Amino acid sequence: MTRDMTSTMRVLEPYPGVFAYYDGRIEGRRLHSAEPNWLDDAAYGLGVASYAVVDGGEALVYDTHISLSHAEAIRAHLEALGVTSIRVVLSHWHVDHVAGNAAFADCEIIALRATADLLAANREKLAAREPPLSPLVLPNRVFERQLALSVGNRRVELHHFEIHSADGNVLWLPDDGILLAGDTVEDTVTYIAEPSRAAEHVRELERLRSLAIRHILPSHGDAARIAAGGYEPSLIDANRRYLQRLLDPAARASGGSLKAFVADDLASRAILYFEPYEAVHAKNVVALDTVGAG
Repeated sequence: MTRDMTSTMRVLEPYPGVFAYYDGRIEGRRLHSAEPNWLDDAAYGLGVASYAVVDGGEALVYDTHISLSHAEAIRAHLEALGVTSIRVVLSHWHVDHVAGNAAFADCEIIALRATADLLAANREKLAAREPPLSPLVLPNRVFERQLALSVGNRRVELHHFEIHSADGNVLWLPDDGILLAGDTVEDTVTYIAEPSRAAEHVRELERLRSLAIRHILPSHGDAARIAAGGYEPSLIDANRRYLQRLLDPAARASGGSLKAFVADDLASRAILYFEPYEAVHAKNVVALDTVGAG
């Protein structure tokens, strides 16, 4: 399947100087192949966004998107804005967040030490995926738990939260109350990548809630809501409640649809229903059953 990889990418600006590069959630369209693959089925199909925080001639890119072409388009957009200094922050090691690293190989790429270690350990696995991630450019600056940065006159904080992945790293704009959340929260529901740690993810979501968050911009969510300013902190609560229900074996065994499982949070509009997440929910149930959670 040969086509322009970025023809459906939308550049959104939910807040001045905060850009979202959103692609996917387009019914009937695939970018890579008609065969099952991570790019179409686990990223593009669910919708994915990378972000950039810009002030003056500086930019901080949060994740490098799902392909080298997407990353190159992000860089071109920033340079067209007059940006002359770019740094990159990785939210975690999963392929749909690091696939474009090579477009920023000459930049500082910042990540948790755990992210750098996981990428290095999984280099061959990532190269063997479909589509393959090769070459993989690794982070060149690492930190352990928290890191303070500036982008022009904007304060930025990076914080480690073990949610979704052991190396979850959120980008927090404390002066604006804006959280760039990576995969720590997701709409419609979180994807459970590490089922044996799901109970810890619940506790970490409670800790995340302690930040003075006013707006959340997730990596996977509804494009219109992101464009309009993102989600309220209730998205964290909805993701936490979902995990807590899944950790109850009786709730998992009850069957039924995702729509029924999260009916209360859909009614409050903390989350929005997107039908492809029914398959994510089914996989989550199997994953927790396999590890005997609850």
